[in-house]
Order: sequence, then C-alpha cells, then structure tokens
Amino acid sequence: MARVCQVTGKKPVGGNKVSHSNIKTKRRFLPNLQTKKFFLAEENKWITLKLTTDAIRTINKNGLFNVVKGLRAQGQHI
Repeated sequence: MARVCQVTGKKPVGGNKVSHSNIKTKRRFLPNLQTKKFFLAEENKWITLKLTTDAIRTINKNGLFNVVKGLRAQGQHI
C-alpha cells in the first residue's frame, strides 16, 4: 500500500475514462501525494511523512504536534 496518505488515509480509487465517443475504459484516480519533511520542535527531530496536499493543509491548520499525537493514538509508528 504505497500510495496511501498517512494522515487522511486517502488511496487510489477506480473509475472510468470516458472518451469523446462515450467509450468507457477502466482507470485509476491517484491521490496527490507529496513526501514532506517536518521539524517536530517538541521532540527536537525531523520526521518525514507521505501526505496528500489536503493533509498538508490540515497540518497547517491544526499544527504538526496535534496531528502526530492523533496518529500515534491510532497506533501508527512515527
């Protein structure tokens, strides 16, 4: 499961590519994942997370420490 956001849990979904002549073929919609390094000041260390751009906005809004604390409460190793 390489293409999964660590914060939001977004992953690829399936759908149809629809041509001009309305022919449907299967395709995948991939999340907009970015690998980003953050400095966690409370623990004085750098952490690397694989996030969607939506999750980066969530970290900007709620703060990195609160997001990491929530992830650890869910059982993820960070």
